[in-house]
Parts: sequence; structure tokens; C-alpha cells
Amino acid sequence: MKIAVIKKSECIAPENCSHLCMKVCPIVRAGKECITIGKDEKPIISEDLCIACGICVKKCPAKCIHVINLPEELKSQALHRYSENGFKLFRTIVPHFGKVVGILGPNGIGKTTAISILAGITYPNLGNPDERPDKKEILKFFRGTEAQAYFEKLFNNEIKLAVKPQYVDAIPNEFNGKVRELLEKVDKIGKIEELTKKLGIFQILGRDIKNISGGELQRVAIAATILKGANVMFFDEPSSYLDIKQRLNVAEIIYELVNEETSINVIEHDLIVLDYVSDLLHIMFGKRGVYGVVSHPMSSRNGINTYLSGYLKDENIRFRDYPIQFEVHPPQKKQVAPVLTKWQELKKKLGDFELYVSKGEIYVNEIVGILGENGTGKTTFARILAGEIKPDSGSIDKKIKISYKPQYIKAESDLTVAETLQSVTKEFGTDSYRIEIIKPLQIDYLLNKKVNELSGGELQRVAIATCLSRDADVYLLDEPSAHLDVEQRLLIAKTIREIVKKKNSSAIVIDHDILFLDYISERLIVFKGEPSKRGETIGPISMKDGMNTFLKEVNITMRRDGQTKRPRINKLGSVKDREQKQKGEYYYS
Repeated sequence: MKIAVIKKSECIAPENCSHLCMKVCPIVRAGKECITIGKDEKPIISEDLCIACGICVKKCPAKCIHVINLPEELKSQALHRYSENGFKLFRTIVPHFGKVVGILGPNGIGKTTAISILAGITYPNLGNPDERPDKKEILKFFRGTEAQAYFEKLFNNEIKLAVKPQYVDAIPNEFNGKVRELLEKVDKIGKIEELTKKLGIFQILGRDIKNISGGELQRVAIAATILKGANVMFFDEPSSYLDIKQRLNVAEIIYELVNEETSINVIEHDLIVLDYVSDLLHIMFGKRGVYGVVSHPMSSRNGINTYLSGYLKDENIRFRDYPIQFEVHPPQKKQVAPVLTKWQELKKKLGDFELYVSKGEIYVNEIVGILGENGTGKTTFARILAGEIKPDSGSIDKKIKISYKPQYIKAESDLTVAETLQSVTKEFGTDSYRIEIIKPLQIDYLLNKKVNELSGGELQRVAIATCLSRDADVYLLDEPSAHLDVEQRLLIAKTIREIVKKKNSSAIVIDHDILFLDYISERLIVFKGEPSKRGETIGPISMKDGMNTFLKEVNITMRRDGQTKRPRINKLGSVKDREQKQKGEYYYS
């Protein structure tokens, strides 16, 4: 079977394109209406008449046409389609009572749509956007599958739902008042104090919802979801804005919700957290913004390893043409490289917060990761290095050019992405720039968009591209993985490595995704202390010593997966956890 998708928001007809796709279509030229023009003056492709020749795809100046050949068995498995020639979703996620079901896949592949259908927000049209099938037809579609029982309960109002949205930033726009008022409004189980203490947000109950941080807002959203007392809960990216200690605490709280009468479902891009919290896993694959397919459920470990391999063995489908691999031993920096810069002990006081940075150095051609809890001074250190603020004592010995991507990115510019990149590099427009920056960061389709029109993930990739495009000695990136999916995170890690090597520079990367830092870093700086009061650093030191130091601080042990060599967290109190703690080996390299 084939599907034809036109991304209407990217189509430039009729203003800047005279429907070239229709003019070049061989079926249209033969006298058949394979491509017609709709009421919105955008083209419509007939999937029945289309022969998938690919001519319109290649000739489209906006690159907004996609014609894809799919396995024939998917023809009867279409669950939903937004519009004619719109995004198409095949199959459904299946919530399991008594289990945590993880959902893993790239952005734009239909994860949020799938959850919306399961939550009863979006009514499935079984692939035909012009029809609204009745409930009997939908149950017939699921007949003989585990999803049938779920939808029967949904249609009979036997399910009480709660959904933690992906973008928690929007909550202050929808609610005015104190945090406590928001939670009291949704509370059905009477556990506000108990739950907020567990989540570490009890002290902000009296604050206005508009005056709390992203991490606090995330935990408020999680609390609000749990307090609804639902028996089916969906958590869409619950780890965003949280440090690793907070992420694992949230994972524990979510897992404690599971019982035989409760179904928990989690969309997450942090593989370590997803592995830690989930029992079963659905992979979602396809093409961003074009179509998505939900895999059959599998165990969490097997599902993540399958995702990294890019090949679904039971369905004989290769959804990525390369595997994602991890190194058994993190690269150790040979200290024969020249020192790029070094600093003496640095001290900085900001209000009630004090930061103490031990002396350290960075070598040419190395990537140093920075790891630590929120509120211990990581961003303050970055701003000192970037020259945005001065230390109260101590200094950086050698002046260097730093290209800085801040943690919080403002989308205020009405320049296009292309204009933004042109303003920072003369390389823009060259083949090498397209290969090294545009393609791996997946921003080619964004070049004509204005920066203030970009989504969170798009803005993040453009900010990273801007940072890496400048001429600099050190590329300093604060939380580059935020809002990005797994593949984008690892592509960015690879891109940073290659830019550093090509330009004979170095990079410092601050992040909370341990798997991302494990993948990219050669040495680590560890931040410890009391959040919002005091921070101090250890390092740069080796990956093994750095990870051991940090994991001991947060009482977590990690091992390597035998198949993929990816880092995995041991369950607290497990045999492996106890053995590693006795040996002092919190991190196995």
C-alpha cells in the first residue's frame, strides 16, 4: 500500500508555487485527476491513482510532499488520519492494568496523538478523515486484541483518565493563582501534603503558579495528574526540566501508583529513566509528520535494545538504517594534548547562593560533561566561563573565545532561521555546512521559518546550530538535550564531536540525561552541594571517577547492558545494587 502526505503548513502554493506538482505528474498529463486543487488552493493527491513515481516529491520546491510505500498488512490497521493527505497513525498503544507501559519514538511520530485517542480526547476515524465510525465499528477494528477490552471500558465510562501534558510551560497561561489552589481544584484523593513532600515541592505551595521554575512546574503537573485519582494515567515526558535525582524520584513515585486496577503509561526520551520505570514498551516508528506505526508490546529492556538496533525482528521491519552503539569503555583523554585553558579556584556569591569551583583545565579537542543536581551552580559556572558574569575571586588563566548556548532560549527574533545562521557564519550555503550542521541537526525544513514561530524542539536545534556555527575555542552548551528525542540527542552528540575535531576546539556540555553524557563525554565535572544554597565542583576528572562520585552522591548504581553496552540503573536494593555498593563501583565503564 502507499500513502501520500502533503504538509500543508509548509506548502508555498499558490503564492510562491504555481502547483508544479500537478504539472509534472505523469498521471495528470495522461488525463487523470491524480493531483487536484482543493478549496484552500493546496494540492490534493489521489492515493488510488498515484503510482509512487516520486517526480512530484523531487520537484516540489518546498519539499512538503511525501509518497511512501508501506507493508500491505498495514492497510487494515489504520487507526486515525487527521485530514486527506494528512498524517496517518497505524495501530494503538495498549494500556495494561498492573503495569507501567513505556512509549518510545521520535518526535512527530504520533505519540501524543495515540495518547489523545486512548484518553478519549481524539475520536479515531480508522484512517478516513471524512467519516466518524460508530463505537461498534471501532470495537470491531480491535476485535480479538487486548485493546478491545480497553476501548469497551472507555466507551462504557468505566475508565477515569488523567493526562500530564507534554508542554507544562502552558499551565501558567491557563491557570491564575497559587500552586495549592491549582492542586486543591483537582484533588480527589486528599494527599496534597504527602505527595508534594515526596516530589519536593511542598515549600512552594503558597507561591503563584507564574513564579515557579520549569522543574517546579513539571512536578506540580505530575502532582495534579496523580491527585485526580484516575485508574488510567498518561505521563507525557515527565522528566523535562528535572535533574537526574528528581527524575528517578519521580520514576519511583509513578511506579508506586501501579496496582491491578491502575494502568500507567509514560512517554519518555530519557532512556535511563524509561528503562527504570517501565515494565512493557511500545516502539513507535515511521516518518516524522508523515506516518507513525505502533509496534507490538515487548519487555522494557528488549524494547529499548530493539529501538537502538533499528530493526524489529518479529515484524521484519528496519526502521533505521544504522544501529545506535555505545562504547564499553568511555574514551580516556591522553594528557599529551595541549591545555586550551585553565582556571584557578573561583568563588561567586549570588544572593543567598555561594559557588566554589576547584581549579581545573580543558584540553584541546576534548569534550567535558557537567553533571549535578539543579541549583548547585552549573549554569552560574557556565555564565562565568562565557564572560556574562565575573567571579568574586579567582580567574580564568587564558582568554578564549566561547560560543555559548544558554539553558533557556528566547524565541523573540522575527528573523528566519537562514538569516540567523547567516549572521554568525560565512560558511552558510556551502555543501560542507549543509553536511556538517544543517543535515545532522535536521533543520533544513526550518530555514525559511521565523525563529519566533518554532516549537521547543525546533528552537533547541536551531540554538545548537547557531552555537556550533560560530568560530570559537570552546563550545559551551547548557542542556542541549531538552525537548529532543533520543535519535536527535545522539545525532547532536555526534555532531558536537565532529565539529570539535574539525575546528581543533573543545566543548563543555551541561545536561541531566546521563545516557547522553555517557555517549559524548571524555571527562566530567561534578557539581555537588545543597541546592539553591551552596555548590562546589570536583574535576574535570575521568568518566569513571566522575560518574562514581556523582552516583554515590545520589545513591544510585549503574551497569552496562550486555547486548548494547548502554548504561542502565540497578533497582534500589537489588542484588546487583548491593554488590556494586560494597565494591564502591557505582558506575561500570
